Amino acid sequence: MLDPAINKTLQEGVVIPAHPLALNTKRKLDEVRQRSLTRYYITSGAGGVAVGVHTTQFEIREKKYNLYREVLELASEEVQKAELTRPFIKIAGICGSTSQAIKEAYLAKELGYDLGLVSMGGLDDWSEEELLIRLEEIVKIIPIFGFYLQPSVGGRKLSYDFWRKTADIPGVVAIKIAPFNRYQTLDVVRAVCESERRDDIALYTGNDDNIIVDLLTTYRFVINEKIIEKKMVGGLLGQWAVWTKKAVELLEELKKFQENKETSLTFQELLKRNIEMTDVNAAFFDVNNQFAGCISGIHEVLRRQGLLEGRWCLNPIETLSKGQIEEIDRVYKQYPHLNDDGFVKQNLSAWMKGNEAF
Repeated sequence: MLDPAINKTLQEGVVIPAHPLALNTKRKLDEVRQRSLTRYYITSGAGGVAVGVHTTQFEIREKKYNLYREVLELASEEVQKAELTRPFIKIAGICGSTSQAIKEAYLAKELGYDLGLVSMGGLDDWSEEELLIRLEEIVKIIPIFGFYLQPSVGGRKLSYDFWRKTADIPGVVAIKIAPFNRYQTLDVVRAVCESERRDDIALYTGNDDNIIVDLLTTYRFVINEKIIEKKMVGGLLGQWAVWTKKAVELLEELKKFQENKETSLTFQELLKRNIEMTDVNAAFFDVNNQFAGCISGIHEVLRRQGLLEGRWCLNPIETLSKGQIEEIDRVYKQYPHLNDDGFVKQNLSAWMKGNEAF
C-alpha cells in the first residue's frame, strides 16, 4: 500500500531524476560522490529519485559487481538523513525474470522504497501474457511504476492490449512512458483512459526527446459516451539526472502556465524550449550513434560540474562516441540558460562533505 502523502505527490507530478552511478578511476563505486549525487537531487527540489534503473547501469546486478543493494542503500540513507518535511518518492528499478524481479522487489521494500519501476528489458522472448503475470506477482510485494522503455536501449514494443490490461492491475499507480514514439505513447495514454482505474494512475513522461510537449498536452478520448481527459503530470527522466535545478523550475512554470497563473514563459516560448531541450538530449544521449553513449553523455555533464570524477562506466567499452564531446560542447554553448552550473558550484562542497541543510 502506497503512503497517501507519497501518492498525492506522485499524482500531482514532480521531477524524478534517474540516478547515475559514481565510479572512481578503478571503476569501483565512489561512495562519497554517489551520496553527493543524491544530495544534489534533493537540494535541487526534485520530488524523488529512481535508483537501479538504466541510468544507474543494469550491470550493477552482475555478480562481479554486486552493487544493486549498495546503491539502493546509499540513496535511501541520504533521503532519510535529509529529514525532509516534504514527501520524497524513492523508486527502485526492477528487472529480469519473475524470480529475479521478486527478489529485487523484496529488497526495495526492505530498504524503504515506495515503488518499483518495472522494466521489460531483456525479455524479448516472453509473451505479453507472461509479462502481465510477472507484474501481478511483483505488485503483491511493492506498488508498481510501469515502464515503456524504448527499444534502442533494451526495451521492446508492447501492444495497446498489454497496457490496457496493465492499467487494470490494482497497485499499478504510475507509468513512465518512454518509447520515444508518438504512436506508442498514445497507446499507453488511451489504454489508461479506457480503464476504470484511470484516476489512480499517474502518467510520467520518459520521452526525453519531447519533454515539454508531453507535459503540455491534454489527451482527450470519448469513452462510453463520456469525454475522458488525461495528462502527463511529471517526468522520470535520464535527462533530468543533469541540470536538475532547472528542470524543477521548468516544471513549476509549466504548472503555472496550465493553471493560467502568471509565468515568465509564453506558449511559443515553451515550444521553443522544447526544441532546445530535444537538441540537448540529442547530444547527451548520443542520438547520432543510436544512443550508444547515452550514459557516458550524462556522466560527462556531471564531470564538468564536479559531481563526478570521470565519465567511466562499469563496462569499459561504454564511453562517448566519436563526435559526441563536440556535440555536448555545442549545446552547452548554445543553451547556457538551461544549465544549473552556478547552483552546483555554490553547493558542491557541502554535498561532498555531507553537511548541507536541506
